[in-house]
Amino acid sequence: MDMSGMDMSGSSGGMDMTAGPDNFDMQRIFWTVISAAVGCAVAVNVFEQFLYRQRLYAAMRRDSTPSKPKAAIFRTTATVTAIAREVVNASCTLRFSRAVRWTTPTLGRASLVAGELVLVLVLCFYRLNPDDEWQWESIGYRTGHIAVAQLPLVVLLAGKRSIVGYLVGSSYERLNWIHRWTARILFLTVTIHMGYWFADWARYDYIHKKMTTDVIVKRGFAAWVILLWITLSTLAPARRWNYELFFIQHVATFVGFFAAVYLHLPRDDKFWVWISVGFFLFDRCARVLMTIFTNVSVFRKSPRQGGFWACKATFEPLTSDMTKVVIRNPPISWEPGQHLFLSCHSVVPLQSHPFTIASLPQDGRLELLIKSKKGGTRGFLEYATKNQGLPLPNEDSSRRPDRVVTIEGPYGQIRPLRQFDSVFLMAGGSGCTFTIPLMRDLVSCWMKTAPALSDPRGHRALSFPGAVTRYIRFIWVVKSRQQFDWFSGQLLAVKQDVQNLRDAGHSVEMEATIYITCDHRLVSGNAADQRTERDFAHGEAKQASIDTTLNPSLEKLKASDYEITSIHSQPSNSEERDFPSTTCGTDGKCCCTNAIEEDEITSSQIQECQCHHETADIKAVNKESIRETFTEHATAVDISRPPADRGKASESLDTAVLSGRPQSRNLIQRTLERALGESAVVVCGPHDMVTEVRQSVVSLSDERAVHKGTGAQGIYFHAESFEL
Repeated sequence: MDMSGMDMSGSSGGMDMTAGPDNFDMQRIFWTVISAAVGCAVAVNVFEQFLYRQRLYAAMRRDSTPSKPKAAIFRTTATVTAIAREVVNASCTLRFSRAVRWTTPTLGRASLVAGELVLVLVLCFYRLNPDDEWQWESIGYRTGHIAVAQLPLVVLLAGKRSIVGYLVGSSYERLNWIHRWTARILFLTVTIHMGYWFADWARYDYIHKKMTTDVIVKRGFAAWVILLWITLSTLAPARRWNYELFFIQHVATFVGFFAAVYLHLPRDDKFWVWISVGFFLFDRCARVLMTIFTNVSVFRKSPRQGGFWACKATFEPLTSDMTKVVIRNPPISWEPGQHLFLSCHSVVPLQSHPFTIASLPQDGRLELLIKSKKGGTRGFLEYATKNQGLPLPNEDSSRRPDRVVTIEGPYGQIRPLRQFDSVFLMAGGSGCTFTIPLMRDLVSCWMKTAPALSDPRGHRALSFPGAVTRYIRFIWVVKSRQQFDWFSGQLLAVKQDVQNLRDAGHSVEMEATIYITCDHRLVSGNAADQRTERDFAHGEAKQASIDTTLNPSLEKLKASDYEITSIHSQPSNSEERDFPSTTCGTDGKCCCTNAIEEDEITSSQIQECQCHHETADIKAVNKESIRETFTEHATAVDISRPPADRGKASESLDTAVLSGRPQSRNLIQRTLERALGESAVVVCGPHDMVTEVRQSVVSLSDERAVHKGTGAQGIYFHAESFEL
């Protein structure tokens, strides 16, 4: 019996399939279904683009509720969308103990993976009986054909300049999980392919002979071993252990896998490898050409930085684990929320890392806040600390020496938030580099449209899109007050811009709350900064100051015009503590995890750490200390309008600084209850925060019966996570 199989040289694999589709037909069916799925995603993307422009047009026509569907077709679409969002984002958390819990993948992701898996298995076994040993050879042929047909899809979903991503309106990082699961389904298909051949040979005790004498079998087994390693090494623990090492070995094993597959395949199926290689080379060439165009000065209309390279950056240490990188006059433009890849080979050779852009193009500079962990990010911090030193007060960072850097991007995509009536933004720690630019962009859009909207004929003269948004809710959860300094100037500029708009009669609102887990300076007798040698030993960068470069009008602010309050704590006798009251935990670290409600405290107060179970005794800071407090901790205290001018307008500008964990569900619910149209909920932070907000959105959408006759409006949800 001829057992040289596994070469898949026959279209039907030795089985009479004249009564049905052959193996090449199955490959075409696979790609027909995949193309149909991509086509549906493209249709959704086109509709969202149309909806965005329709809402902006309605806003320019002075529609009071431009984001609310009115026509029957739009109401029907909104209902279908609301149901789909609830299903797609649904997940549950399984608690095995107080310390152990597991959150299931969202139903949308699970359904997509299950759908592809079912498609592949149906195509592999259609009209074949797995229990019939005389059909095992045919199953081996069929599964081999289906496996090789999946190769181009795996490569398409892996590219950063992804054609699929461009068509469906999604960036590479949001497709990467589909790439990983598609590769795992490919591994399953290849394993079935190999397993049925081994089972067929085992009937004649032929496995050892084939493995030692058949070169095609050897190459196929080598491809399976490499694919097994790729599958295991892409699991989350392996990726997070050392990402640089993971990336290098991933590329190397990818090349080895495709080489082994190419040598294993018969001539009729080698074109699948060439298609995959073509997609890979297209992505790489596009990235290289765009990187050269961006970073070489000769391609710029006017050399911006001088010399051959267009990008030069300064590195500044902010804290013991945070580095600020500034590229002045950047050669690219970007949208808020996007990120880029930064490399500085003179500091960290042969490494490139993605970082969210923390500034807007109109700032005239590109800012990155890089949290130091290990590898390249640690190298950036060590260089900044060693060569730059801690910045002095009022030091001009533009005078610091520059380093040539290379940038690639920008990448990332989010639906424009200016099309939503209310926007809820929540960030954890350095996640604010994603949400603050989004907030600033919305306020900037308000400022641009304000003159035109004040003119009865403004909608005709408007040369830029208006904003549908009326209300912004900003939440920032931090572990240390040092983090306030990162965006003190930007937050104050936003608050001042909103105040100017409200003074001019525009009905816009912005509320901001900062939740701090624990800080010894909140326990001190006043709100002034209590600096210690320990602060500087851990690399605290500078005194907090107001950055007026983003809004010159802030220079006119004077501390004596504002009320600043501080909290003095009285220990409660209701509970004894066996550790000092100056910290939250026995180890001196933060344990401030109590969920708190903003209604429990006025928005113009700083609340003491609730881990102490202390009651707040509010006292005003004496006037002599006001100026020092305002200058050094502008974002650590509430800054509202002068007492004589207090009123409804100031309510939207209060920034509350609270200790504890926010109750995201209640915060989101209040935002939704005041919305007159579709709202957006955007979160960027650790996995647990993203999961909590996502589940809250799904729960509220179901509870409020969004677009199901109750009048409750839709909720768009977007999440960015720190997870790799």
